Amino acid sequence: MRHTWRWFGPVDKVSVEDAAQAGAKGIVSALHHIPTGDVWPVEEIAKRHEAIKAGGLFWDVVESVPVSESIKTQTGDWRQHVSNWQETLRRLSSSGIRTVCYNFMPVLDWTRTDLRWSTRHGARAMRFDLLDFVAFDIHLLERPGAADDYDEGLCEQAARRFAEMPEDRREALSKNVGAGLPGSADGYTLPQLRDHLATYDGISREKLQQHLVDFLSEVTPVAEKVGINICAHPDDPPWALLGLPRILSTESDYLHMLRAVDSPASGVTFCTGSLGARGDNDLPAMVKRLAPRIHFVHLRNVHRDEETIPCSFFEDEHLEGHTDMVAVIAELLAEEKRRQAEGRADHEIPMRPDHGQEILDDLTRGAQPGYPAIGRLKGLAELRGIERALSHSRYGLS
Repeated sequence: MRHTWRWFGPVDKVSVEDAAQAGAKGIVSALHHIPTGDVWPVEEIAKRHEAIKAGGLFWDVVESVPVSESIKTQTGDWRQHVSNWQETLRRLSSSGIRTVCYNFMPVLDWTRTDLRWSTRHGARAMRFDLLDFVAFDIHLLERPGAADDYDEGLCEQAARRFAEMPEDRREALSKNVGAGLPGSADGYTLPQLRDHLATYDGISREKLQQHLVDFLSEVTPVAEKVGINICAHPDDPPWALLGLPRILSTESDYLHMLRAVDSPASGVTFCTGSLGARGDNDLPAMVKRLAPRIHFVHLRNVHRDEETIPCSFFEDEHLEGHTDMVAVIAELLAEEKRRQAEGRADHEIPMRPDHGQEILDDLTRGAQPGYPAIGRLKGLAELRGIERALSHSRYGLS
C-alpha cells in the first residue's frame, strides 16, 4: 500500500517533515480555507503542492473536496456547486492529483461526544458516548420528536445523565457534537444546528440516496475523463443521527451507490474505524467484495462498548479494538496483487493511519483532535509491520 499521512496545511502542528520521519511516503490534504461550493483556485492548489514538496513528500490524495449541503438537499445554488466541483476535479487533475475523497453525510461530518477522552493508560482518544449524545439531542438541542427516536429506557438514562452533568460539560458536549469538518474552522452553535437540521425536512433516506446518485451521475464522467478516482467516505458513526438519514453505513449502502453509477472511477474510501462501529459489518469480507472499487483506505480501530446499533465506542489503538486488522490488510494486499496482475495503474492503494491516540509528547502539543504526531506514528509503524509480515507469509503475497 502507499503509506500516506493527513496534513491540514500550514496551520497543522504536525509538519510534513514529521510525517516523513514517521514513515509516510505521501500526503493527504485539502484546501480547508476555500468556502464549500467554490472552485478551488489554481494558485492555491499549486501553493499546497509546493508546501508539501518543501517538506520532502508529495500530495497524493485530496481529502476532501466538500460536497455542499445545497447539493445534498438539491436546493439553492446546488447546480452551480456541482459545476464548481467538476471544475475543481479538472484543476486537481492538471496538478497531478489522482485520488479525491468526499463524503455525503448530512449537516455533521464525523460526530463525537468527547474529543480527548482519557483511556485506561492515560492516553487521550476520541469517543462517542451514546448516553451523552441522547442527552444532547433531547435536552440541549431540544430537537422536536427526538425522544421518539430512542427507546424509553435509554431516554430515562439520558435524563439522569443530563441532570448530573455540570455546566462546563454541557458546553463542551455542545461544542464537540457541533464541530465542523476536520481541519476547518467551521462549527455549529445550537441555533445554527437547529436551522441546518430543518433544511432536511421531507428528505427521506431514499431521497438522499437519489441525490447522491444524481451528484455522481454528473461528476463521475468528469472524473473518468481527467483520470481521477473519486471515493466516498462512510458515515461516522454509521447510523442515523439527529433525525437525519445516513446512506453509506453498510455494504448494501455502498453496493447501491456503486451499481447506480457503475464506473471504475467512482468508488469507496474504506474506513475501518467508521464501518467498524457497527458489529454487523464484517470488514474483511466487505474489503474482499468491494475490493475492485476501493480507491483509498483509512485504517483505525474502535472498541464498541456494546453490540447494539447505535452504541457507545472509543477509538482504540490500531491493533486493538474489534476489527481484525490483520485480516483486513491481508485482503487489501491480495487486491493489490490482483490489480498488478491485471496491469491496473492504480494497483497501489493509498492508505493512511486514521486518527490516533494522544500519547507521550502529543499530550502537550495540542494538535487537531484525532491527528497527533506520535499516536499516528505508532499506528503507522504497527500497520506497516503487519503489511511486511503478510507479504512474506503463508498468504503468498510476496
